Amino acid sequence: MRCPVRRFLRMLNAQSRLQDFPSLGDLAYLNTAAESIPPLAVHEALEAYWRDKTLGMRGRDGHFAAVEQCREVAARFLCLPTAEVSFCSCSSEAYNLLATALQLKSDDEVVVSDLDFPAGATPWLRAATPPQSRLWKARDGELHSADLSALLGPKTALVQVSLVSFYNGHRLDWQAFHQVVSQLAPQALIAVDITQALGRIPIDCPGADILISSTHKWTLGIHGGCVVGVPAARANRLTTRAGGWYHLSNAFDADRFERAASREGAASYSVGMPSFAALYALNASLRYLEGIGLSAIAAHADPLVQQLDEGLRALGLEPMCPRHAQRPSGIVAFRHAQSAMMHQALQEAGVEVMHHAGRIRLAVHGYNQPSCVQRALKALAGSL
Repeated sequence: MRCPVRRFLRMLNAQSRLQDFPSLGDLAYLNTAAESIPPLAVHEALEAYWRDKTLGMRGRDGHFAAVEQCREVAARFLCLPTAEVSFCSCSSEAYNLLATALQLKSDDEVVVSDLDFPAGATPWLRAATPPQSRLWKARDGELHSADLSALLGPKTALVQVSLVSFYNGHRLDWQAFHQVVSQLAPQALIAVDITQALGRIPIDCPGADILISSTHKWTLGIHGGCVVGVPAARANRLTTRAGGWYHLSNAFDADRFERAASREGAASYSVGMPSFAALYALNASLRYLEGIGLSAIAAHADPLVQQLDEGLRALGLEPMCPRHAQRPSGIVAFRHAQSAMMHQALQEAGVEVMHHAGRIRLAVHGYNQPSCVQRALKALAGSL
């Protein structure tokens, strides 16, 4: 399965990018890790959805065609066959559906990290019969596979990780991580939140049992969607036990009140009518990104991330995660006692970032320019 390749550079050109992202204007938008700015192609896709919707039942031909087109391109980004990719409404729904599939018991163990987003870490705490939750703690902003070893064993049923952390931009050393899990807990399933990676870096997670991503961040889509990838080898084990209809093979058969037969694997996560608008949008945004190519985005944006990291250090602001040239991500974050004042200075300079509980997070995508980084650093320098 071939992954996206470079075709054109509209997103990365200081002038022509404004044709596709006119709302950026003079804004230095460094907040894609929270919300993306969709290209006009997404607007056009939503108009196509609206036109199809106004046809009533006849519009479903267009709706379901868009779903399959979206599945096709999403599968290429996940480097999975099309049949192993499906959709639900958000990552929280996907993880809760995963919990129904696993049916973990009180003596099972689940490993999560303190760099995970709550969607992947909390369903195990809310279960009717909670499994034992074990926490993989970061040191100096990084998850070290050596620290994971003590948490794994014959009772480990699931290891949940984020390929890129929403919290500080840490990018998991997948090979080292997977090797440790394979050696010490070979029976454990591995769930990977790729929300802060999909659309920005390659999804290269051989051995992952389920991949989950929301659609309104680096993919440049909108709310209401989630991509779920389940390799065929794990389809039976990871089939949800949820009710519904869209994922059932006998939803309208004569025996529908006697049994509910689910489709297996990824298809079982689409329990109800798809969020068509979100998938029209995602189909357009992923094809837009595919036309540029992740390698071209990285070649443009990764140096800006490095400049941002170095600029923060020059100001005496310590990024929360070390930069690794071999494992770059789009996120840089730092903490400071005067973060509220710094955030205000950034806003006044027309720089949009995420500020929460003393932490400022900056995110760099392909539509950012050197001027975005320069304005952010200048505003921060002025606030010190």
